[in-house]
Amino acid sequence: MRVLGLCSYPVSAAATRFRMEQFVEPLRARGIELDIRPFLTEEQFRAFYKKGGVLGKAFGLAGSVLRRLGQLATARRYDVLLVQREAAMFGPAIFEWLFQKLGRMPLVLDLDDATYVRYVSPTYGRLGSFLKFFGKTDNLIRRASVVICGNRFIAEYVEKLGARTVVIPTVVDTDKFHPVEKHNDPPVIGWIGTHSTYPFLESIFPVLERLATKHRFKLRIVGSGVNNVKIDGVEVENLDWNLDREIDDFASLDVGLYPITSTSRFGENWVQGKSGFKAIQYLAVGVPFVMSPVGVCAEIGEDGKTHFNAVAEDEWETAISRLLLDPTLREAMGKAGREHSLSAFSVLHQGNRLAETLAGCIR
Repeated sequence: MRVLGLCSYPVSAAATRFRMEQFVEPLRARGIELDIRPFLTEEQFRAFYKKGGVLGKAFGLAGSVLRRLGQLATARRYDVLLVQREAAMFGPAIFEWLFQKLGRMPLVLDLDDATYVRYVSPTYGRLGSFLKFFGKTDNLIRRASVVICGNRFIAEYVEKLGARTVVIPTVVDTDKFHPVEKHNDPPVIGWIGTHSTYPFLESIFPVLERLATKHRFKLRIVGSGVNNVKIDGVEVENLDWNLDREIDDFASLDVGLYPITSTSRFGENWVQGKSGFKAIQYLAVGVPFVMSPVGVCAEIGEDGKTHFNAVAEDEWETAISRLLLDPTLREAMGKAGREHSLSAFSVLHQGNRLAETLAGCIR
C-alpha cells in the first residue's frame, strides 16, 4: 500500500516531523509506504517567518507551486492521499482536489491544530489571514474519508460537519526523548516554542519577576523569535531553536513552563484546539512542569503528580516556587511523568492506529 503525504512544511517543522516523518518506519513495518512531499523546502521554511525579503519569498513560493504541479504526474501511483493540515499554506484547496481526482484515491486529513479558526498572522498580519483561505479546512473535512484529529476538541468540531474521526495525539519517540541526569546550579526554568506562541510566555513575565526576588534560577527560552528578552531581576538565556539540539533543550530543564491564554489574536476556540504537545514532550524527558489547564491540556498527565496546573498568577508563582525549593519533588514528578508518557503516548501504539486508519480507507 502506498500513501502520498502532502504537507506545507519540511521535516524540521514539528507538525511534519511528529505527525508524519516519525511514522515512516513504523508504517513500513506494517506494509505501508508513506511518501512525504512538503510544499516548502528547508531553506524556504527558515526564511518564511523572518521579516523582509518579500520578493525572494514570492519567487520561492512560485517555485513551490510549480513543484506541486509537477508532482501531479505521480498521483496514480498511490492508494491513499494523506494531507497534514493543507497541501500549501495559502490559497484554496486546489492541490488537494487535483491530487484526489487524478489519483482517484480517498483523502485522509490530519488536523493537529484548529486550522479552521480564523486568526491574524503574527508575521504577515491581515494579508496573511486573507491568503490563508480559512474556509479551506471545512472544505477538506467534508471531502475526507476520515479526519485524524490531535485531540477530542478538534474531533468534536469535525464531527459536527459530518465527517468520521480518529483521535491520534501528537507523540514523541520515547527512546529518543528520555530523561538525563542534571546538575544545574541554579535550577533552570525553561520554555521551548515558536514566535507565534511566545506571547503566552510573556503573559507570566510578572510572575517570573516576583520569583526572582525570592529564588535563584535561570530562565532558558528557546525559539521565541525575539533578539533580546529582558525580565527585571531574571537571568535569561535566549536561544534560537535548533533541530539538532531540540531533545537536549527539553531534557536539560529542571522545570518546564507551558502557559496558554486566549488573546485578541488567538481566541478561545483556537487555544482549545492546541494539542498539548509541549506537555507530552516534558513528560517524555521526565521534566516536571507548570501548565495552563486549557482544552486538552487539562486532560494530559495528572495534576499534582506529573505536573502542576495553574491559572491565576498566584497559582503560577506558588507552583514554580514549590518546584524550585524541592529537588525531591522535581525528581518524583519527573519520574511519574516519564512513566505516564510510556504508558499513554507511545509511537508504537499511535503508529498502529494510524496504520489501521489508512488501511481502512481502501478495504
